[in-house]
Amino acid sequence: MAKLLINRREFSIGATALLASLSNFSSFAGSKIKVAGIYTVPIQQKWVARLHLALDAASKRGEIDYVYSESTANTDYVRVMREYCAQGVQLVVGEAFGISKEARKVADDFPEIAFLMGDPFKPHGNNFAVFDNYIHEPCYLMGIIAGNMTKAKKIGMVGGYAIGEVNRLFHAFMNGARSVKPDIQFKVTFIGSWYDPPKAKEAAFAQIEAGVDIMYAERAGVVDACREKGILAFGNVNDMNKEENGTDVVVTSALWHMEGAINHAIDKVKSGTFSAEEYHHWTMMAKGGASLAPYYEFENRMPVAIVKAEINALAHKIKAGDFVVDIIDSEPKSTF
Repeated sequence: MAKLLINRREFSIGATALLASLSNFSSFAGSKIKVAGIYTVPIQQKWVARLHLALDAASKRGEIDYVYSESTANTDYVRVMREYCAQGVQLVVGEAFGISKEARKVADDFPEIAFLMGDPFKPHGNNFAVFDNYIHEPCYLMGIIAGNMTKAKKIGMVGGYAIGEVNRLFHAFMNGARSVKPDIQFKVTFIGSWYDPPKAKEAAFAQIEAGVDIMYAERAGVVDACREKGILAFGNVNDMNKEENGTDVVVTSALWHMEGAINHAIDKVKSGTFSAEEYHHWTMMAKGGASLAPYYEFENRMPVAIVKAEINALAHKIKAGDFVVDIIDSEPKSTF
């Protein structure tokens, strides 16, 4: 895997038009394809890390040649996209939050290249597919566990920004907790950053001072505050028990797995059948895009020892489509 550093960051419905658009993609069956990842933050940041890990794994399997740019500012993002396209990549993976219109223009200018972009809007044209973080289902399950654990009936939540992909996780967690104790109250804080551990830690301290005894650690820094104050937490996106010094603090985490989505996109590019799909279902439990992390040292502690069977049964229902966790993208508010 190579790392390429680039200086900062009327649609006709006729069949003829459709066939013309489909013909933009060549088949690469049996050969490697060139894939570029473009990230606005370092690859160590948890959200981007899930993309990078999936692409790196495909590279190590010999399926792709993978290059990437990290810490690419939005002001430089389009330029970097165009440079990679000019270099002949077949697939661009990245994040178009904040530059959705501009990123779609790049896709229009390079119809032979596939784009799989994190984006809150709909797919575009024939080559601009979108994904987002839909791990709300394991968040609901975590909420059930948290509802059983809280004694104060006050839970704290610290997030980055009040946008759909965060809001839906918070709402699912809150609804899971309310399914156990309807009168549970919540303290919600958004720190206005994707990566500012000191600020997240201070927000957590403030919530703990306000009386919460369980926290949802959507951002890095919250777990450290919980450890210092002696309360438990639930993690987000990555396994925060093992990866963010969460031993004896993080009960479990809602994990995001991008391997299925990335592998699907690679297969589509190789077969010449890539299209502008909505990939959100690839990040949900039914397709293996989301799960709960192990309970580790909490496995046999109360109340996890009692509720884990209920959690496992409900997880099976979710995967089978027999239980639906609502997707609520509106901003969650504190209730006390």
